[in-house]
Amino acid sequence: MLMGDVCTRNCGFCGIKTGVPKAPDQEEPYRVARAVREAELKYVVITSVTRDDLSDGGSSHFAKTVIEIRKLNPGIRIECLIPDFKGDIRNLEVLVKQHPDVLSHNMETVKRNYAKARKEADYKVSLNILKSAKSIKTYIYTKSGFMLGLGETRKEIIQLLSDLKKAGCDIVTMGQYLKPSGSNLSVEKYYRPEEFEDLKKLAESFNFKAVMSGVFVRSSYGAEAIMKKILEEKEVCNQLK
Repeated sequence: MLMGDVCTRNCGFCGIKTGVPKAPDQEEPYRVARAVREAELKYVVITSVTRDDLSDGGSSHFAKTVIEIRKLNPGIRIECLIPDFKGDIRNLEVLVKQHPDVLSHNMETVKRNYAKARKEADYKVSLNILKSAKSIKTYIYTKSGFMLGLGETRKEIIQLLSDLKKAGCDIVTMGQYLKPSGSNLSVEKYYRPEEFEDLKKLAESFNFKAVMSGVFVRSSYGAEAIMKKILEEKEVCNQLK
């Protein structure tokens, strides 16, 4: 996770502390790249807290990190799980032009819940992040995740999946919301494993390239395996043409 452990927002579901963060460490991109090399990773997911205090929302720091990782780790695949960069597509462009393999931005919950769960975010802005990434680089893979258990209805889940599909999202992850502390939003429903399987089939009916659904599924769950499967299927399709 880049740019510290203090977030400028206070989302109702999140356990990360809120406050005034320190300035980004300019040596961090290189240190992350070196750590990736030492760990001999072939696939890496980089993310961050939300940094509304920065003029670009931290997009240039993400971009520098991608650049440094590629310098020290040729052939690596990079997934960037980003905040909304203040909704400014120019900020998004700074990162996407460095060619991350996957651009991930979580919707987190259905539209109706934004007022209580993501009161400093905007449903349409988040969708537009995913849609705009494709307009900047048509071949980039986009990904989004959301939690279940915050009182959403099946109709609202269907609407969210439909909106993600319209935004060109390729990969969707769904997992159970678990309350991280006493001050966070309460869990309104614990979904059974068979319900997650049913919702996976529902999401697959929208023809996303990949869907992960389960109690403990999170944004980066099986990230490398998902991309490997997508690329293998793409190669088979190319051979059949």
